[in-house]
Amino acid sequence: MLFRSLERHLAIVLLALPAAGMAAESIGSIEALGRSLYVDVNLSKNRSQSCATCHSPEFGFADPRGNAAGKAVSLGDDGRSLGDRNAPTASYAAFSPDFHRDDEGRYVGGQFLDGREKDLAGQAGGPPLNPIEMGMPDKAGVVDRLRENATYVAAFGSFFGGDILDRPDDAYRAMTESIAAFERTDFFAPFDSRYDRYLRGEYQMTVLEDLGMTLFFSQQFSNCNICHQLKPTPNRTGETFSNYAYHNIGVPPNDAARAVNGVAADHVDRGLLDNPAIDDPAQAGRFKVPTLRNVAVTGPYMHNGVFGDLRTVVLFYNKYNSKSAKRQINPETGEQWRAPEVPDNLALKELETGPALDDRRIDALVAFMKTLTDARYEHLLTD
Repeated sequence: MLFRSLERHLAIVLLALPAAGMAAESIGSIEALGRSLYVDVNLSKNRSQSCATCHSPEFGFADPRGNAAGKAVSLGDDGRSLGDRNAPTASYAAFSPDFHRDDEGRYVGGQFLDGREKDLAGQAGGPPLNPIEMGMPDKAGVVDRLRENATYVAAFGSFFGGDILDRPDDAYRAMTESIAAFERTDFFAPFDSRYDRYLRGEYQMTVLEDLGMTLFFSQQFSNCNICHQLKPTPNRTGETFSNYAYHNIGVPPNDAARAVNGVAADHVDRGLLDNPAIDDPAQAGRFKVPTLRNVAVTGPYMHNGVFGDLRTVVLFYNKYNSKSAKRQINPETGEQWRAPEVPDNLALKELETGPALDDRRIDALVAFMKTLTDARYEHLLTD
């Protein structure tokens, strides 16, 4: 246990070293350049925020910071601005395909919860220029910050051409491609959870975990795998537990976040329909199915962080299949589940295909999802 703790600490220290001023020759690859950029707070307006701030390598690549909205949404570089959506984990993000329509006409993949960027590089370019995130005024301003660092000047010249920093648009794209290259490394996707170790014969599932796994992959006892299974058969290495499609599952608005983030209480987050490339009203309220990798340590949950506990999420899904009055109560509020923010386009075909679950089966699903936690984050798990 001590070794694993030291290993985690060393990994984070090594992650930050290039940005702390290592010699230019220490950046030997585009991935290493991306690693340095990922943790560099100088790329935000007030030099207080980096990619790693909201997608922390120490906390499942999610945002661990508390603020006036709890942890539901993230605080910006200015120390005041709050977003309206929960920062999703960046772990395993590289496995989301480029945004596209599949053979069935469904929108699939992309980055951000509404798929508005088709790939990782596009996603990496968003936060630095977002006024309520890292707050830089424009691409040229970001490139000026890159020029301040002699290590970067040498690395960008080596990897992208000596005059790359003289062309702000090209330099900005090179920066985002470098961050994306880092995000494609095994550091973000080690596939070393208890589930992965089980597949390799290195871990024995507990009775409850095994029941949860059976329920999860079952075509009869739950509907989890309809959306949260990429590969067609269970027990396969490399499963990311998302098909990267978009669904409206009836999530209510997060009034607590709206009360402090300045967004009007009657604002409607339309999800996929707010993607500038989409104008089909049938896409309103749909959000990308997230990976379940590290889900047990990356709460709060849903696109707006409205639920704080993983078990609450399972109960929320279960309400669609249970006629019990008890199951119509949100345990976090003691009140009935609130109405969906977008009541149209609900994915009832997917939501209403499973039987009601009793407490043991709900606990079993939670126990199984905990086995999807990367080894370096297992110390964050709670009973």
